[in-house]
Formats: sequence, C-alpha cells, structure tokens
Amino acid sequence: MKKNLRIHLALFTVALIYGANYTIAKGVMPAYLGASGFVFIRIAIAALLFNLVGFISRKKERIHAKSDYVQMLVAATFGVVANMLLFFNGLAHTSEINASVLMLNAPVFVLIFSVIVLKDKIRLWQAVGMVLAAIGALMLIGGTAFEFDSTNALGDAMVLLNATSFAFYLVYVKRLLAKYSALFVIRLLFIMGTFMVLPFAWNDLATADFASFPNRIWWAIAFVSIMTTFVAYLLNAWAVQKASPNLVGSYIYLQPVIATFIAINAGNQSLSLEKVIFAAVIFVGVYLVNSNRRKA
Repeated sequence: MKKNLRIHLALFTVALIYGANYTIAKGVMPAYLGASGFVFIRIAIAALLFNLVGFISRKKERIHAKSDYVQMLVAATFGVVANMLLFFNGLAHTSEINASVLMLNAPVFVLIFSVIVLKDKIRLWQAVGMVLAAIGALMLIGGTAFEFDSTNALGDAMVLLNATSFAFYLVYVKRLLAKYSALFVIRLLFIMGTFMVLPFAWNDLATADFASFPNRIWWAIAFVSIMTTFVAYLLNAWAVQKASPNLVGSYIYLQPVIATFIAINAGNQSLSLEKVIFAAVIFVGVYLVNSNRRKA
C-alpha cells in the first residue's frame, strides 16, 4: 500500500473513531461517571496498552537531551491532560453535535500556532477564514442573541478551548516526533498524563458506583479507552510523523458529519436549521484557511 494512502486511511480511521466517540462517551457522563474520572480511566488504560506494545516491540529508546523532558511535559499537558479534561467536561455539558462542530476550529488554531511556532506565513484569505470560523463558533455557543449563560454555553466554551489545546499539541509535538518514534513519545506522554490527571479525577473515582454499571457502560468505557485513546492517538502520532500537522488537522472536518449521523440515529439529538447555518459558516471558514494554505 502506498505511503500516502496509508496516511489517509489512518486519518480516516481516527475521524471515524472520534465521530462515534461523541455519542458513546456522552452515554457514560455524567449519569454513571464524572468526566474527569472517565478521563483518568481512559488515560491509565491507554498508558498500560502503549507500554505493553513498547515492551513487545523491544525497541529501546531514551531521551537524548534534558530539554526534551520539558518538551515532553508540555506536550503531555496540552495533548493529553488539558485536551481530554476540557473535551470530556465540555461534552458532559453540551450536545454531541455542538461539540463535534466546534472541534472544526482546531485546524484554524493549527494555522495560528504554525505561524507562531513554525514561522509560517499567513495570507489574507486565511485571516478571513479564521474570522468566519470564530463567528460561527460564537454563534453556535451563544445563539442569535449571544446568550452565554445558556444551557450549553459552558460546555461549548470548554470544547472550544480543547480545540485550541489539541491544535497546539499537533504543532508542538512535531519537533519531538522528528527525534523519536511515535510509540515512544506517546508512551511517555500518557505516563506523565496519568499522574497529572489523578488530582482532578479523585473525587469522581471515589464517588462512582462501579458495581452498578450495566454492561453497555463497561463496553462504552472500553471503546473510549482502547479505540478513542489507544488506537486513535497512536494513529494520529504516526500520521503527524509522516505528514504535516495541517493535513492531520484537516481530517477533523469528517467528525461532525459522522457524529451527527450517529447522534441522530441514536435518537439523542435533532438537527436544527440554526445549527446547520452556524456549522456552514465554520465549514467555509476552515475551508478558506486550508485551501489557501495548500495553494501556498
């Protein structure tokens, strides 16, 4: 299989997993388990799996420079801890469709951080695209009256912050993946993330009644821990190593389509005209950002 095809197949698989994750994870939180507790479980299980794969592969790697430890810590903070805590706590307070559409802003933030970190140039239509995407996100959060105290506003804002954190991670981790294998980097990030998330998750873990969880909830936790965390992160890291962060970020466009289809078919959400319009504004914005980037 050609290299480019493998990259696109990996990224499509990630989009499919993330698209399903919105509805599956929403079924667990907050009725059965608090968002932060859920995050700790998924990180801890994924860390065990990553280290098991590393042990089986028997590929020995070590940190080359002391400064790389700091870079690993920064990547773990934004790519694992802040990313997951913000997303799951946000998803617990908003709808699956809102969350998936707001994540479309991640490629816009990837462009911004590419300009700051990688010194890329930004063009007029990219700036216009960023403004449109921001307007669409604000309208989706606040509605036509910009009522930020509405039911979903807090969750929407947290998902938007998560998109920012994830975008920074995609750009920042590129320098680490130029030095080390994807598996080695992810193993260290998740080990660090497990200990960093524990203080936030302690209360949720202590109060959860695990004995009362039905089988479907355990299956949901398994899917999120294994597929959304272990498989998706590994595929994403491998793709970032082989391609640009912008290509990886652009595949996020598929997530709201998949998430909306699953949410509506599961009977959890309805699709309003207002949401379609706001989502279309975000789509146009991110298209302008990335189409002009490809021409450049």
